[in-house]
Amino acid sequence: MTISDPRTRWLALLVLCLGDLMIVLDGTIVNVALPSIRDDLGFSQESLAWVVNAYLLTFGGFLLLGGRLGDLFGHRRLFLIGITVFTLASLACGLASSQGQLVAARAVQGIGGAVVSAVALSLIMTLFVEPAERAKAMGVFGFVLSGGGTAGVLLGGVITDALSWHWIFLVNLPVGAAVFALTLALLPGGSGHATGRVDVAGAVTVTASLMLAVYAIVNGNEEGWTSLQTLGMLGISAALLVVFLVLESRMSSPLMPLGIFRNRNISTANVVGVLMAAGMFAYFFMSALYLQEVLEYTPFEVGIAYLPSMVIWGASSLFLSDRLVMRFGIKPPLVVGLGLMAVGLLLLVRTPVDGNFLVDVLPATLAVGLGAGIGFNPILLSAMSGVAPTEAGLASGVVNTAFMMGGALGLAVLASVAAARTDSLEASGESAVAALNGGYHVAYVLGAIFLVAAAVVAVLLLRPEAETAGAHDHGEPVRAPATEVG
Repeated sequence: MTISDPRTRWLALLVLCLGDLMIVLDGTIVNVALPSIRDDLGFSQESLAWVVNAYLLTFGGFLLLGGRLGDLFGHRRLFLIGITVFTLASLACGLASSQGQLVAARAVQGIGGAVVSAVALSLIMTLFVEPAERAKAMGVFGFVLSGGGTAGVLLGGVITDALSWHWIFLVNLPVGAAVFALTLALLPGGSGHATGRVDVAGAVTVTASLMLAVYAIVNGNEEGWTSLQTLGMLGISAALLVVFLVLESRMSSPLMPLGIFRNRNISTANVVGVLMAAGMFAYFFMSALYLQEVLEYTPFEVGIAYLPSMVIWGASSLFLSDRLVMRFGIKPPLVVGLGLMAVGLLLLVRTPVDGNFLVDVLPATLAVGLGAGIGFNPILLSAMSGVAPTEAGLASGVVNTAFMMGGALGLAVLASVAAARTDSLEASGESAVAALNGGYHVAYVLGAIFLVAAAVVAVLLLRPEAETAGAHDHGEPVRAPATEVG
């Protein structure tokens, strides 16, 4: 896929980002509206979790398959299908009048969201092949991926208060229709680069494995990490993953050509992505709980509190990260970004029960925002470096899966550690609020450890000559000039 006109290329990027933003927004905008959904449709506190979990299950399960289908049948075609499925499912969510209808529609939404997320990144990689343009484009995309969550908190509160929870889904209709039309107008069509038939056995085993893993993780705290259900599902998931890998090693047209992991930077970037996502969840979720449960902020006020971080995140993603990558290569900016995020989490360890936002919270959020703005671009570039067009969708699906699984597993671990620390402090006589805050502090430390571990992995395993340009149309990597690589 090539677009010769630079202006059209950048307009196409904005359309792709708008489509992916719709998916990212959905992750947090729904959380804000959960109390209203519970009251309106009569969910219990336990069953209400399925409004979120149904989406997570199918989203996590279909990322790899969605990316590979894009390689086989065309990335634009799959992007349009994903947008259509997500938009129609949003309509069904908005019109839902029963618990079953909403949960089923959310599951379908997850499938559409997985396809869009998996192929959007691969479309960007094929649109932008020149190193400087690609670095800037990935900076824009990284900001959309990361900043959408906070925007969701703000919009969720406004829409739910002003209209009703139904409209958090219905607003997707005009956006989805616009993205569909603009994609047809701006992005050229074309068949997939990969050859062969759909690997049905591989698709079934890996999708089932990922869905079982996601289910076990998101319910681990409630059911218990040593319970028969949690351990059994994780065991079955692992067994299915082994079966999948055996199948892929023996098939002539596998869903996942295992040779992609021979590229050390791709493999390393995905490990870093898992650890980075785990650390980021410590920041987003635990700091949000601190603001709400300890400082008693409303959800809307929490969104406002994150705005300074998002501003610096956006500015560094759009105007700084690409320049650092072109000047120093992928590794130094990534390590610096991870280090700044770790510093931000460690600053949160000192937050008191009667904390002041400007003194105790703002410096940490700015450090995390700057670090993430610098770090997201190089990790995405590294995860897609040297990937041939025949495997771009697969590589995109893999890195998206790494981020999601790292975030889900990290949040589960962090929540368990925080809860255990809170219980211990309450047993020793601390007040409920002080005990909660103490639990959050432990989670911040653990999140910082995840981020430091990610930086160590990057330092030790990422090749310093990491490709900043990725692949040409023929799959040959284009390296940054030696003078520009640190």
